[in-house]
Amino acid sequence: MNVQTKPAEDIAALVAELGRRAAAAAIALRNATTETKNRALAGAARLIRNERAAILAANAKDIDAAKDAGMSAALQDRLLLNEARVEAMARGLDDIVALPDPVGAQIEEWTRPSGLVISRVRVPIGIIGVIYEARPNVTADAGALCIKSGNVVVLRGGSDSFHSSRAIVALLRQALDAAGLPEDCVQLVPTTDRAAVGELLRATQWLDLIVPRGGRSLIDRVTEESRVPVLRHYDGICHVYVDRDADVAMARDVVANAKM
Repeated sequence: MNVQTKPAEDIAALVAELGRRAAAAAIALRNATTETKNRALAGAARLIRNERAAILAANAKDIDAAKDAGMSAALQDRLLLNEARVEAMARGLDDIVALPDPVGAQIEEWTRPSGLVISRVRVPIGIIGVIYEARPNVTADAGALCIKSGNVVVLRGGSDSFHSSRAIVALLRQALDAAGLPEDCVQLVPTTDRAAVGELLRATQWLDLIVPRGGRSLIDRVTEESRVPVLRHYDGICHVYVDRDADVAMARDVVANAKM
């Protein structure tokens, strides 16, 4: 049976298995050194560059399906990957390698009148579910940010980008394995069936946080239905402040990109 059209009982079992594997991988990632995590991320960036032809071939399948479905040109552009966008994806991973490791960073410290010294230290959240729409680059971004912060991630991308996301996740998993970390630190829900989203939103026994990324309808559904804590973005005014010393041309490009 095609994995994209499993019956409901199989979807529940599939998501439960994702949770079992995520929980098994979480301890190793939580205790991983900065060097190990960065090695995995650098390896993933290298694989994305080396395997760009495979990524573009997978993306072509998504684009062909989008055209057949009558997707608008604007939405097809969101979905499209090309050489420049694949390179930007790899550079994004390089940028995350360069970020300081948040795990173990001390945020605050104070001393009680008794002399007891207390500190607040950053630790991983645990297992994060990321639900997002068409842009396949989010697959790499979300996976890499979770690796860097010591969080196992289960990704549920839009059905439109299924082939692209699957190709990208395969490379992330390959890089994790090469760095000595469990491949299951990053998993992709292997079905486009919307029932899988409902199962994730009810997975309180193993999922610690849901992060939806997309349009208002997606955010609303996740917020209304989730039994798992949700970290959401929502409508905003989105002011842009331009300092007197700013690069005005760059500021114009930022505004155009954000609004258009």
